[in-house]
Amino acid sequence: MQGIRDKVAIVSGGALSIGAEIVRAFVEQGARAVIADVNREAGESLAGELGDKVLYVPMDLAVDAEIEAGVKSALDTFGRIDFVVNAAAIYQDQGPDSGRADWTRSFEVNVIGPVMLARAARSALAASKGAIVNIGSISARVAQTGRWTYPASKAALAQATRSLALDLAGDGIRVNSVSPGWTWSSGMEQLGLKRPIVDKVAGAFHLMGRAADRREIAEAVLFLCSDHARFITGADLAVDGGYTAMGPEGRPSALAAVAAAMQEAEHDH
Repeated sequence: MQGIRDKVAIVSGGALSIGAEIVRAFVEQGARAVIADVNREAGESLAGELGDKVLYVPMDLAVDAEIEAGVKSALDTFGRIDFVVNAAAIYQDQGPDSGRADWTRSFEVNVIGPVMLARAARSALAASKGAIVNIGSISARVAQTGRWTYPASKAALAQATRSLALDLAGDGIRVNSVSPGWTWSSGMEQLGLKRPIVDKVAGAFHLMGRAADRREIAEAVLFLCSDHARFITGADLAVDGGYTAMGPEGRPSALAAVAAAMQEAEHDH
């Protein structure tokens, strides 16, 4: 992709799963990457695997001092920041049983943290005419049983993305988001789930008939950072296999169902 080579990206939540795949994709395209994550063991392991083009910095998005220190480390090491990708998120969601602490922690990490990271990196991004990509979710658009704090935080992040895009445009900084559908993740693997089963269930909700691969999300992020997306800002790119396009009627024909019901009613009479 044009405009990625020799650039520098900070990826919050870059130690595992989608975030780690985003880091790998940047490095493969010739960029340098900063893994900003609370998971030191996984972050240092990935940085060691990918070599001197990658730096690990400890970063809890709920702690401003760690955000500022991480940005400083990136600048001290690589001399510039071109992209910020907010992939870090917390799923502290007990649905209707979620207490104040659940709500507070969810918004601290999933909304306020990404904005504070963008704020801390703003001057560096302005210097490079860079880009910010926030990882949203299809959960921001629909109600899901037993899920309250996570969808609400992702909906708030979608609005924050638009606000950032508006007010940072004067600095030459583009701000967009990517909203994945169901994505095969390391968390699913750790739970012992099997990919064929997940794809089978996901097929009922995604027009593409399966869950996404992590690389498909990463490539969308790189596109939004690249020169190919130079006139895109304030947008949300749904990388969801048609989840949000499907609608509540799903795949079956509603008209056919009505016709069948009519025939059944006539037969009963």
